[in-house]
Amino acid sequence: MGQWQAGVDVGGTFTDLLFVDGAERQFRVVKVPSTPDDQSRGMLAGIRDSGLTPEALTSLVHGTTVGTNAILERKGVLCGLVTTVGFRDVLELGRRTRPYGYGMIGSFEAVIPREMRLEVPERLDARGNVLIPLDEAAVAAAVRRLLDAGAEALVISFLHSYVNPAHERRAAEIARQIWPNGFVSVGSDILREVREFERGSTAAVNGYIQPIMARYLGRLQKELKLARFRSELLVMQGNGGTMSGRAAADYAVQTVMSGPAAGALAAARIGQQSGHPNLIGCDMGGTSFDVTLIRNGEPALSAEKDIAYGVPIRVPMIDIHTIGAGGGSIARITRAGLLQVGPDSAGANPGPICYGRGGTEPTVTDANLVLGKLDPAALPGVAGGVPLEAVKAAIVEKIGRPLGLGAVEAAAAIITVASNHLASAIRLVSIERGYDPRDFALFPFGGAGPLHAVALARELGVPTVLVPRFPGLTSALGCILADLRHDFVRTLNVPLASVDPAMVDALYGEQEAEGRALIEGEGVPVAGIEAVFEADLLYRGQSHVLRVPVERPFDPAAVKAALEARYKQRFDIELTEMTAILSNLRTAVFGRRPRVDFAIFAPPAGGRLEDARTGARPVHFAGQWLETPVYARDRLPVGAAIAGPAIVTQLDTTILIDPGATATVDPVGNLVIAVGGFRA
Repeated sequence: MGQWQAGVDVGGTFTDLLFVDGAERQFRVVKVPSTPDDQSRGMLAGIRDSGLTPEALTSLVHGTTVGTNAILERKGVLCGLVTTVGFRDVLELGRRTRPYGYGMIGSFEAVIPREMRLEVPERLDARGNVLIPLDEAAVAAAVRRLLDAGAEALVISFLHSYVNPAHERRAAEIARQIWPNGFVSVGSDILREVREFERGSTAAVNGYIQPIMARYLGRLQKELKLARFRSELLVMQGNGGTMSGRAAADYAVQTVMSGPAAGALAAARIGQQSGHPNLIGCDMGGTSFDVTLIRNGEPALSAEKDIAYGVPIRVPMIDIHTIGAGGGSIARITRAGLLQVGPDSAGANPGPICYGRGGTEPTVTDANLVLGKLDPAALPGVAGGVPLEAVKAAIVEKIGRPLGLGAVEAAAAIITVASNHLASAIRLVSIERGYDPRDFALFPFGGAGPLHAVALARELGVPTVLVPRFPGLTSALGCILADLRHDFVRTLNVPLASVDPAMVDALYGEQEAEGRALIEGEGVPVAGIEAVFEADLLYRGQSHVLRVPVERPFDPAAVKAALEARYKQRFDIELTEMTAILSNLRTAVFGRRPRVDFAIFAPPAGGRLEDARTGARPVHFAGQWLETPVYARDRLPVGAAIAGPAIVTQLDTTILIDPGATATVDPVGNLVIAVGGFRA
């Protein structure tokens, strides 16, 4: 039956599945429409379409947007909060920002309503000393009151519990004797790090989405068990690692942004293998455009992300910037008479007009179809569709007529506006952070990414585009590549010079032991377990930290030198006479899963470029129509060189090679595109 591993990435429009048997060097790919009402239906349908049964799978890794969507759409459960007297409004006060920088406009509602946030007498100081003992009777009364008010999940978050979690843990013991389900989130279990707003927000988000994730994963695991899936379901995390389905149900906040994280991880691994360790990863699907910067083969990590205004999540995540721009992004004319593309999306249902599912609003996909860049007879997951003339008529009616443009000119305008949004997102993670895009290669993936890549690269001055073998399934591949991972943080906030190295080593040892125990308890076969240690430091009087790697045994002098070097690199200044503060200790524990040899995706030996050509069609480039040859990706031989204009088609995407660009097939099947220049 083989040793099949499966990676599943659920997007807003399509669910992508990749199946790999490394021992037999086989793979299968499946792309099916997403089922937003219950993502598991699309996932199980994709497994059936693969010709495999769940029983044949040795591992199944799932990247899901269930938690992310619940936050963005504010469809989490009614949640209650028990907190320290005087701090019930921390979730609303935040950092005293406002939704819009100019004007007293905008509004904000915390994920837990004010009437569901109750206070109890207790107080610790910043060193963890008890100032006011915990009032246990008040805790029990608050829990019962929240239960009577209809709360389904409970969050317990007390001030300074990151130093001393005793009050939180005792309150949780009391609450669990009363609460009718297991949905009790304890702040110090979720995050043991200073900053009460971010810590409280992270715990609140966990409680807000935990029942939804638990029900979804429970339903999915039940269906898989009935289908005789014998292994542990793994779920992607936002940090680029995986965790068991059971752990994901308890720590639901870790799954936020897990799909984009899987794609960034795969991009980094493919870039390393292909000799392009510095990449700008661009994941363009049906609803969004996710950008991440990869340096020296590693995607950048962030300790915090604002998943929505006023809702920070302070857990390690791959640093991904997202905008609402995808193939399904809707184009419209604003009241000011301007063309706007996105952030609204047609999604999977009804989808773009050309899908023939009842969509009436022009989208980026519809515009690409009118310009000849997509084949109306070969749209993935679309049977029948809508005649091209009907798509043109809709674009003229909604966009062309108000702007005084024909169908082709209006479609080109839609693509131009969308491309400008995409380029701005890339500038945000590169130029605005001090990195020159010309020092990177562009790595487009997602179903729509390769269609826009060369034009984007030219706009930004990026010399090379690296298109993976399966762009539309890159996130699914990342699921297969991801290791088990658990992250731990502990705040110290002490001068580095006075720290006891033995004490620091003991804390690192505790974190590593806890991570090893979690991985061993998940019951997932791993090749080995490794731990990586880091520290967050700053100079006295500062508020933002820099992270440096740490070797054990802990050496304060080596850590101070690493901080000075990092500070010099980041700010081009040395502050050697200032007091260094050791803020946080961080440990990441990895359960290494078997590696995948990308060579299994390589095209078969031999073959000629002429044999891969399937036809030609006119395509609109920069105001003119050019006859453009079309090639089948799976027939392209290694070493083949394709001069633009050209189109390369495959199941999961369409790759556009603009005039003046040249693409070459590398030894494992990636397309390496030299961007070149083009003038109409």
